[in-house]
Amino acid sequence: MSNPFVQPVELSARGVRLVPLTLAHESGLRTAAADGELWKLRITSVPEPEQTRAYIETALAMRSEGSRIAFAVLDEATGAVLGCTSFHDIVPAVRRVEIGYTWYAKSHQRSHVNTTCKLLLLTHAFETLRCHVVGWRTDNFNFASQAAIERLGAKKDGVIRGHALRRDGTIRDTVMYSLRSGEWPEVKAQLLYLLDKPR
Repeated sequence: MSNPFVQPVELSARGVRLVPLTLAHESGLRTAAADGELWKLRITSVPEPEQTRAYIETALAMRSEGSRIAFAVLDEATGAVLGCTSFHDIVPAVRRVEIGYTWYAKSHQRSHVNTTCKLLLLTHAFETLRCHVVGWRTDNFNFASQAAIERLGAKKDGVIRGHALRRDGTIRDTVMYSLRSGEWPEVKAQLLYLLDKPR
C-alpha cells in the first residue's frame, strides 16, 4: 500500500532534479556508483554493480509498503544520474520522516548537489508535508556523514548501540540526528546562504 502522507514527487532546483527511483535508472545508478567504486566503502549502502537492480527493487518494495520513497538524483541539463536519496522510516501519525540512503558519484561529492538535495527534501518535508521532525541516521564510523548532518544544523539525538549490520558483516552503532520544524527557518536560511556564496 502506498502512504497517503508521503507520495512520490519530482523536485528540482539549481540544475538538480529528484525523480522517483525506477528500474529505468539502473544503468545510470550503476555508472554513478562506479565513479569512485563507492560500494567498497564499508560504511555506506551503495550497491555493488551486479546488485543495482536488486537495490532498486528493494526500494520499490519499501515504497509499496509505505516506508520509503527513493529518488534518483539527476543532472537537470543532461539527465545523468548523480546518485540516490530517500525519505524513509515514514511515521504519518507523528508527521516524521528520515532522510537517508543518500550517496553521490565521487565526482559530485563536495559540490552543490548534496546541499541542493537537502534543501529540496527539507523544504518538501517541512513546507508541503508539514512534518514536525525530520531525522537522519548514520554509521558511527561515517564521520563525513556525521559532519555533513551537523553542518545542516541537525541535533544529535544519541547513539543506538549494536543497531545494524554493515555489508562486511560487522555490527554497527547508529548515530541518530533530528531537526524540528521550529528550527527549519534558520536551517533553510543557512542552506540558501551556502548555495549562493561563491564556491
